[in-house]
Amino acid sequence: MKDAKTNEKRTGQVCAEKTKFSKRDGQVRGEKRGDNQYTAVYKVNRSDTLMEFLLRKCNTSRNNVKSLLARRQVLVNGSVVTQFDFPLGKDDEVKLSKKSVQGNIAETPVRRSAKKDGKSLREKREQTTVKIIYEDEDFIAIDKPVGLLSVESDNETECAFSHVFEYLQQSGKNVRPYILHRIDKETSGVLVFAKNPKVYSMLKMHWSECVTLREYYAVVEGVMEKKEDTVVSYLKENKNNLMYSTQDITGQKAITKYTVIKETEQYSLLKVQIETGKKNQIRVHMQALGHAVVGDDKYGSVKNPLKRLGLHASKLSFIHPVSKTEIALSASVPASFRTLFV
Repeated sequence: MKDAKTNEKRTGQVCAEKTKFSKRDGQVRGEKRGDNQYTAVYKVNRSDTLMEFLLRKCNTSRNNVKSLLARRQVLVNGSVVTQFDFPLGKDDEVKLSKKSVQGNIAETPVRRSAKKDGKSLREKREQTTVKIIYEDEDFIAIDKPVGLLSVESDNETECAFSHVFEYLQQSGKNVRPYILHRIDKETSGVLVFAKNPKVYSMLKMHWSECVTLREYYAVVEGVMEKKEDTVVSYLKENKNNLMYSTQDITGQKAITKYTVIKETEQYSLLKVQIETGKKNQIRVHMQALGHAVVGDDKYGSVKNPLKRLGLHASKLSFIHPVSKTEIALSASVPASFRTLFV
């Protein structure tokens, strides 16, 4: 018993000693000088919970991590944290103290990220509405708003993943999301996350085979020559990171089916189904047909009456990897898409 207690008291030291310096792991440095109160300082590279983060960094037990938290030896962005499920975000700083730290306990995330346009990321997040369209014990799906990344990037931490992560934490659900696929930042619509690692692993490896329907609505420039067609080509990426359509079979095969729903002399509203989910697939295929998606200046659009990209992921269906039942999800087509055709 005495040995166990002695071991617990050295948890902070053990964490620092077991975790070697690595840029990949995000450790800033382990401070061991006598005049420094911290045994280790870490930078967070992606959204996570404090427990999972420390287990990964310290190579220790859950009980040891809980002991650190109970003794007020863990700080996030300078504030003492005692919650094991405290949500972490990209660029947060986690410190392990040699001794108990006095002060107020942080109950909600205190972000270090700089303000943009006079608003913190938390303030921006609160002003961004993310609608949940489906949730069960294994999955959660949202209608992702236009302008929101699916997952964070090096330059932008606000994303759909962080919204879902925060929702699950605030709802008292001891789970974290696992993203199964992505849609472009300027595309709105159905985005699905798994809620446990087992289902995520089963589905992620066979996502393309499990998906039975990917349906989009697109507003494109001009009048389509064919009112219904299937586009088959291969997609490749140029030196400027732009995708392009080719018949070179060394590229990624992409299949896009479309049907014209409505049209005017200037625009066409299409229902699009893709059999493959390649990067920018619909946008590239529409450009190749000479009818760029409205608002897509990256791929040739010169008009933007919608003040956004004219692309919306309206339906997604897939087979549950365990129950083998089909889950069908849908997000309503933006009203602005139809206003051009009244």
